[in-house]
Amino acid sequence: MKHKLLLTSVGIVPEIKKEFLSLLPNKKPGDNKVAFITTAAYGENKDPHWLKKDRQLLHDCGIKDIEDIDLKGKTPQELEKIVADKDIIFVNGGNTFYLLDWTRKSSFDAVVKKFLQRGGLYVGVSAGSYLVCPTIEQATWKRADRNRWGVTDFKALNLIHFLIVAHFEEKYRVIVDVAAKRTKYPIVALSDKQAIVVDGKNIKVIGVGRKEYWNWFKEA
Repeated sequence: MKHKLLLTSVGIVPEIKKEFLSLLPNKKPGDNKVAFITTAAYGENKDPHWLKKDRQLLHDCGIKDIEDIDLKGKTPQELEKIVADKDIIFVNGGNTFYLLDWTRKSSFDAVVKKFLQRGGLYVGVSAGSYLVCPTIEQATWKRADRNRWGVTDFKALNLIHFLIVAHFEEKYRVIVDVAAKRTKYPIVALSDKQAIVVDGKNIKVIGVGRKEYWNWFKEA
């Protein structure tokens, strides 16, 4: 299957806007419809201010048709109907454990795979990027997410063969160095000005700043 994914740290920031526009299923930004998955944001006990920011960044790209979707309580049939006319699934950041929990309960994983098969674009932000990795084990490394839902199986969608670490800063290097010795997966760390594009077998890190890899990760 030829997946088309844009996996970001903090959404469509100016440093990756050009590449995002080039990936749009419809050439005119305004012709693209977005399923804006808000679930992860509600796994945090605070005001998810970043939802407004991420929505505005899409607006700045010329995309106006954005439907907010919470996976909580949805059936696979409801989600299939919702995404049937969408061109982009945009999975926002927040609590990765909460997002994975409701992904399983709603069968969103199967919905995403069907969506990609028909040529849709998946955009992830932080937790939304972690969701397509082999596992979400990296959500435990910096202790930024709290696993309040008893998630013990960290297996994720496995649409890519490597792990992503979002919001990377130099102060986290030692933490990732240690984690890299314990995991079997390649790792790419993204600053808030970077993202990674997966287009079939083509993989590249975009944005500005030094590229940070562990465990033999390679662009292709």
